[in-house]
Amino acid sequence: RRDNSWARNCQKTGRPDQRKIIKKMKKTILGINAPEKECDDAKCPFHGTLNVKDELFRGKVVKKDINRSATIQWERSIYIKKYERYDVKRSRMRVHNPICIDAEIGQEVIVARTRPVSKTKNHVILTVVNKEQDIKEIKK
Repeated sequence: RRDNSWARNCQKTGRPDQRKIIKKMKKTILGINAPEKECDDAKCPFHGTLNVKDELFRGKVVKKDINRSATIQWERSIYIKKYERYDVKRSRMRVHNPICIDAEIGQEVIVARTRPVSKTKNHVILTVVNKEQDIKEIKK
Protein backbone atom coordinates (compact mmCIF):
# COMPACT_ATOMS: atom_id res chain seq x y z
CA ARG A 1 0.00 0.00 0.00
CA ARG A 2 1.31 3.44 -0.95
CA ASP A 3 1.74 6.18 1.69
CA ASN A 4 0.02 9.37 0.52
CA SER A 5 0.84 11.47 3.58
CA TRP A 6 3.06 13.77 1.52
CA ALA A 7 0.26 14.37 -0.99
CA ARG A 8 -2.24 15.07 1.79
CA ASN A 9 0.14 17.57 3.40
CA CYS A 10 0.64 19.36 0.09
CA GLN A 11 -3.12 19.61 -0.37
CA LYS A 12 -3.50 21.20 3.05
CA THR A 13 -0.58 23.60 2.89
CA GLY A 14 -0.01 24.05 -0.85
CA ARG A 15 3.13 23.36 -2.77
CA PRO A 16 6.45 24.42 -1.25
CA ASP A 17 7.03 27.05 -3.94
CA GLN A 18 3.60 28.56 -3.27
CA ARG A 19 3.93 28.71 0.52
CA LYS A 20 4.88 32.03 2.03
CA ILE A 21 7.90 31.91 4.29
CA ILE A 22 7.08 33.71 7.52
CA LYS A 23 10.12 35.05 9.34
CA LYS A 24 9.81 35.56 13.06
CA MET A 25 11.76 38.65 14.07
CA LYS A 26 12.93 39.17 17.65
CA LYS A 27 12.18 42.69 18.87
CA THR A 28 14.61 42.75 21.79
CA ILE A 29 17.56 40.63 22.87
CA LEU A 30 18.97 41.08 26.38
CA GLY A 31 17.31 44.51 26.58
CA ILE A 32 18.72 45.71 23.23
CA ASN A 33 16.18 46.73 20.59
CA ALA A 34 16.32 45.37 17.05
CA PRO A 35 17.67 47.67 14.31
CA GLU A 36 15.22 49.30 11.89
CA LYS A 37 17.07 47.91 8.85
CA GLU A 38 16.07 44.35 7.96
CA CYS A 39 18.32 41.61 6.62
CA ASP A 40 18.10 38.04 5.37
CA ASP A 41 21.21 36.84 7.22
CA ALA A 42 20.62 33.43 8.86
CA LYS A 43 23.32 34.25 11.43
CA CYS A 44 21.65 37.49 12.57
CA PRO A 45 20.36 37.31 16.16
CA PHE A 46 17.32 39.51 15.35
CA HIS A 47 16.25 38.32 11.87
CA GLY A 48 17.88 34.88 11.71
CA THR A 49 17.98 31.76 13.87
CA LEU A 50 21.05 32.56 15.98
CA ASN A 51 20.51 32.44 19.76
CA VAL A 52 22.69 34.50 22.10
CA LYS A 53 23.87 33.81 25.62
CA ASP A 54 23.92 36.27 28.51
CA GLU A 55 27.61 37.14 28.17
CA LEU A 56 28.22 40.64 26.82
CA PHE A 57 31.42 42.43 25.82
CA ARG A 58 32.03 45.99 24.76
CA GLY A 59 34.78 47.02 22.35
CA LYS A 60 35.85 49.14 19.43
CA VAL A 61 35.84 47.83 15.84
CA VAL A 62 39.44 47.84 14.57
CA LYS A 63 39.07 45.71 11.42
CA LYS A 64 36.20 44.88 9.08
CA ASP A 65 36.07 42.15 6.42
CA ILE A 66 33.94 41.66 3.33
CA ASN A 67 32.49 38.37 4.57
CA ARG A 68 30.50 39.94 7.44
CA SER A 69 33.29 39.60 10.02
CA ALA A 70 34.88 42.21 12.23
CA THR A 71 37.60 42.38 14.88
CA ILE A 72 36.92 44.28 18.08
CA GLN A 73 39.44 45.38 20.69
CA TRP A 74 39.17 46.68 24.23
CA GLU A 75 41.76 47.97 26.66
CA ARG A 76 42.14 47.66 30.42
CA SER A 77 44.82 48.95 32.77
CA ILE A 78 46.49 46.62 35.25
CA TYR A 79 48.51 47.84 38.22
CA ILE A 80 52.06 46.44 38.51
CA LYS A 81 53.09 46.57 42.15
CA LYS A 82 56.87 46.24 41.59
CA TYR A 83 57.08 49.30 39.35
CA GLU A 84 54.16 51.19 40.95
CA ARG A 85 52.72 51.90 37.53
CA TYR A 86 49.82 50.83 35.33
CA ASP A 87 50.19 48.68 32.23
CA VAL A 88 47.64 48.78 29.40
CA LYS A 89 46.50 45.32 28.24
CA ARG A 90 44.57 44.81 25.02
CA SER A 91 42.24 41.98 24.04
CA ARG A 92 40.97 41.21 20.54
CA MET A 93 38.05 39.13 19.37
CA ARG A 94 36.62 38.08 15.99
CA VAL A 95 32.87 38.70 15.77
CA HIS A 96 30.06 38.31 13.23
CA ASN A 97 28.84 41.64 11.81
CA PRO A 98 25.24 41.23 10.52
CA ILE A 99 24.05 43.18 7.47
CA CYS A 100 21.35 45.02 9.44
CA ILE A 101 23.90 46.41 11.96
CA ASP A 102 26.94 46.82 9.66
CA ALA A 103 29.33 48.37 12.21
CA GLU A 104 32.14 50.49 10.75
CA ILE A 105 35.77 50.82 11.87
CA GLY A 106 36.12 53.03 14.94
CA GLN A 107 32.60 52.49 16.28
CA GLU A 108 31.97 51.24 19.81
CA VAL A 109 29.86 48.04 19.83
CA ILE A 110 28.25 45.57 22.22
CA VAL A 111 28.72 41.88 21.36
CA ALA A 112 27.14 38.72 22.80
CA ARG A 113 28.35 35.12 22.95
CA THR A 114 26.70 32.58 20.62
CA ARG A 115 27.29 29.10 19.35
CA PRO A 116 30.35 28.81 17.08
CA VAL A 117 29.49 30.69 13.88
CA SER A 118 32.75 29.71 12.17
CA LYS A 119 36.23 28.50 13.12
CA THR A 120 37.20 31.71 14.93
CA LYS A 121 33.85 33.48 15.52
CA ASN A 122 31.84 32.75 18.68
CA HIS A 123 30.30 36.21 19.15
CA VAL A 124 27.91 38.47 17.24
CA ILE A 125 27.46 42.27 17.28
CA LEU A 126 24.14 43.31 18.86
CA THR A 127 24.29 47.08 18.63
CA VAL A 128 26.45 50.12 17.95
CA VAL A 129 26.81 52.33 21.03
CA ASN A 130 26.44 56.10 20.59
CA LYS A 131 27.96 58.68 22.91
CA GLU A 132 24.46 60.08 23.65
CA GLN A 133 23.38 56.66 24.95
CA ASP A 134 26.37 56.60 27.32
CA ILE A 135 25.42 59.99 28.80
CA LYS A 136 21.78 58.89 29.31
CA GLU A 137 22.88 55.66 31.05
CA ILE A 138 25.19 57.56 33.41
CA LYS A 139 22.49 60.09 34.36
CA LYS A 140 19.98 57.33 35.27
